Amino acid sequence: MDKDKEKIKDEINEVNQSENFQESDEENTNEKEIENIDENKPKNEEAEEVIEDNAKETEETEEENLKEEIKALKEERIRVLAEMENLRKRFEREKIDSIKYGSVNFARDILSPGDNLERALSAINKEEDHPQSIKNLIDGLLMVKKELSSALEKNGITKIDTLNKKFDPNLHQAMMEIENDDLDEGIVVQEIQTGYMMHDRLLRPAMVGVSKKSEQENETLADQDASSEKTNIKKDPEN
Repeated sequence: MDKDKEKIKDEINEVNQSENFQESDEENTNEKEIENIDENKPKNEEAEEVIEDNAKETEETEEENLKEEIKALKEERIRVLAEMENLRKRFEREKIDSIKYGSVNFARDILSPGDNLERALSAINKEEDHPQSIKNLIDGLLMVKKELSSALEKNGITKIDTLNKKFDPNLHQAMMEIENDDLDEGIVVQEIQTGYMMHDRLLRPAMVGVSKKSEQENETLADQDASSEKTNIKKDPEN
């Protein structure tokens, strides 16, 4: 019996010792884990800081990209609006031009009958005593001429004033040169065919005769220029 009791005590002691050993091992393990946690804590904090910095950089990059996209969209919007405004102005200008100059071909065609009417009236001798029927015909032609001129003016078609004006190649078409020593060269002295403007555009140039100096007058002017040059040359050495 005593031996059995001793065996039981020994077994109990062994169990207690193993439990104590396990407890000590667990305590050591916990202490090591705590130490590892304490050691790894700065590393974890550094890693978290790096992650936060990367996140901030990513956010800043995304924000910059978004700003650039917004800026590009604004510029594109401004460009599109400018193009639309230019198109609107162009269409408006074309609309106005089509209204103002849409009948330009018809206007050119109607000028020829007007020219013929002018020639017919100018061919009539006003000093001659005509029968009443001819006088009535002349009055009718004058009324037609007046109505035609009024219709042309209503559509912005006006005559070009040419006589005694300086020759302008943009408005006049020179058909001949007429000697005239009383006028400067390049003065319109005769109108062969009337020219017309449609608003601010040339509808038809005026056919005109332009003045020029006679050969004798040109020789006289050349002699005067030569003598004046000689006089200036003689004066220069004295000065």
